[in-house]
Amino acid sequence: MGEERVKLASSQGKNEMRNFVRQLLNDVDAFEYMLDNNWFEDDIKCIGAEQELCLINKHYKPAYKAMDILKDFHPEWLTTELAQFNLELNLKPQVFEGDAFSKMESELRKNLELVNKVAAKHDTRILLTGILPSLRKFDLGMEQLTPKPRYHALMTALRKMRGTDYELRLDGIDELNILHDSPLLEACNTSFQVHLQVAPQNFVKLYNIAQAITGPTLAMCTNSPVLFGKRLWHETRIALFAQSIDNRKSKDHLRHKSSRVNFGNNWLDKSILEIYKEDILRFRILLGADIEQNSLESLKKGKTPKLQALQVHNGTVYRWNRPCYGISPNGKPHLRIENRVLGAGPTVLDEMANTAFWLGAMEGMADQVDDIRNHMSFDDARDNFMKGARSGMDCKFTWMNNKKIAARDLTLEVLLPMARHGLEKYNINTADIDKYLGVIEERAKKHMNGSRWILQTFSKFQKETHKDESLTALTAAIYHNQKQSKPAHEWPLPELNDFLQYDPSQLLVEEFMNTDIFTLHKDDLLEFASTLMHWSDTAHMAVEDQKGNLVGLVSSKQILKHFAQKSNSKKDTVVSDVMDKNPQTVTQQMKIIEVIKLMKDQNLKMVPVVKGKELIGVISERNFVNMSKRLIQIMNKS
Repeated sequence: MGEERVKLASSQGKNEMRNFVRQLLNDVDAFEYMLDNNWFEDDIKCIGAEQELCLINKHYKPAYKAMDILKDFHPEWLTTELAQFNLELNLKPQVFEGDAFSKMESELRKNLELVNKVAAKHDTRILLTGILPSLRKFDLGMEQLTPKPRYHALMTALRKMRGTDYELRLDGIDELNILHDSPLLEACNTSFQVHLQVAPQNFVKLYNIAQAITGPTLAMCTNSPVLFGKRLWHETRIALFAQSIDNRKSKDHLRHKSSRVNFGNNWLDKSILEIYKEDILRFRILLGADIEQNSLESLKKGKTPKLQALQVHNGTVYRWNRPCYGISPNGKPHLRIENRVLGAGPTVLDEMANTAFWLGAMEGMADQVDDIRNHMSFDDARDNFMKGARSGMDCKFTWMNNKKIAARDLTLEVLLPMARHGLEKYNINTADIDKYLGVIEERAKKHMNGSRWILQTFSKFQKETHKDESLTALTAAIYHNQKQSKPAHEWPLPELNDFLQYDPSQLLVEEFMNTDIFTLHKDDLLEFASTLMHWSDTAHMAVEDQKGNLVGLVSSKQILKHFAQKSNSKKDTVVSDVMDKNPQTVTQQMKIIEVIKLMKDQNLKMVPVVKGKELIGVISERNFVNMSKRLIQIMNKS
């Protein structure tokens, strides 16, 4: 959403909002007029891309330095993103021919290096990854929102429409179920968005093909399986983006409502306008703007309109294949399809391979298939998309004519030959075709891409140390492998200490606490409590109520003391009879160093972690023993 001078729709006066709506309808009419009267550029085909990136500090954690970097360095191709630990690069459009991909890769590498040099002055590094593994939930507070009016307006609008906290539910190898108070969860996602310019007469056919190949393309390119230390979908960004800004509320009926992040509801039939009209029909206007230009008046003067109102509304609806309107340097309007499913990284070479694969497959299929709707149902295309996101290259698709085929087989047998044909059709250099499609081929043969490497590495690290060090070491391994420019399928599985001198001194409780805990209720029999503590091999257990609020702490020492003094009374003894009703607690934002001092001074073996009254974790002596073991191992190897 590039329009800076937007306003929250609910904050505008009735006349302002009505004027915006009139301009929105005028834009649709103007768009239709330009389509009917052949205003659009159709004699050239260009490609382009947007690179989103993460900013990290020397400890491989998010660095909130975007505005500082932009203050020092602000070329027109560098801009903000939603959170202050992200930036975005915009690449120049390239004519889809010859060395277009080489030029794009060269420009991207050059611009990344320029940003990296400026970032280094702020003790910051840049990282390309779909979701930053070391990202923590507290990095997503509204204070980390980029301080620009359009971002504040969008967040406020989504929160008002939602009316409640945002619930994120995801499962894969692990399960994640959290609440967050803002849509800023969306800032976890970092993408490499690819654009293809399309002539109006070919838009319907190519858009439908883009939908059909989205799932299989995504499956080979997944790169974001870990969020907050949980192993989830192979491309967790897909579900995370949809849920993070979903303003729908649960109802007791079955009325259909689309998410603002969506794949679509059907094939395109006659024109691109079907998408814009459907999005106006389905989604309330969140943002308005002062429109400087009446699009219909511009047409009368023979001038191409900016369609500002339509652009603002389109910027608040997020289709995975999004239609885009633009004006070329020659003043003619043009149409583009924007692919939003590809994650950033794991290397520039991987990103360029993904780009060539998607564009080539789309253009190759356009030559070989008359109308994809005659060979595949829309439901299968959408189902393939979700399968690709969930399981990556491990999944099986329903392909054309109801054929069931594994993702890797579909890639090797169908899509790669098709992509090669599509690139050859536009005279892309043979060396570049071999280079970029060769990366995809090797991924399929080796059964390895970014997400599989991350999952294997993180699972390996988790067996050796605690969650924070695992995530930090994983981030460090991605960063250092990325600098070598080898594609991810060539990355060896690292050792825990290969790239990281771990320093836990600045850790916060939230990064270190144990959240997989067993608890008691105050009315539990003491014999039951004693048995559970024995089974779980723990000397302390937190006591919580039905709402998850902490109400006490019981220790094996207290239980032993009770049984040693037990009288002949027949009264049942319960946990509340012996528990500490006012235990010492800590909060998630305290530093571990402070907790160590507290536990030492008060001779505490375990402390519950609370948010308000709610029990959210525990810190025990065992945590620190394990940390000490790791530090001794590191010292012995250094």
